[in-house]
Amino acid sequence: MEIIFDVMGSTLIAELFGELDHHAAEKVRERIDEALDSHGSCSLVFDFSGVTFMDSSGIGMVLGRYRKMSEAGDRIAIVSCSKTIRNILNMAGIFSVIDYFDTREEAVAVLGRKEVS
Repeated sequence: MEIIFDVMGSTLIAELFGELDHHAAEKVRERIDEALDSHGSCSLVFDFSGVTFMDSSGIGMVLGRYRKMSEAGDRIAIVSCSKTIRNILNMAGIFSVIDYFDTREEAVAVLGRKEVS
């Protein structure tokens, strides 16, 4: 699995390519956590446009990043899934806790807004 990182403002974007399965999930988690730590980002966007397969390990990796970001008061979003990957994430209930956007620009714009309590 390949990951290309991009930073837009205070948002780290992780664009993933390939199969997000039990063979790749741990390495992906490590690389994303390292990138978050090194960039000091306060939000994370998963760009799944290049993901061709995902299993429960991939779902677990996404939920783990959600927990990590939430505990720090940071936000997370998912963008650009194929129909198949979007269905897998939807069936797993991911979209009940993580927002989905069609484009990374839309996600960055929403995540960059300050929430008013």
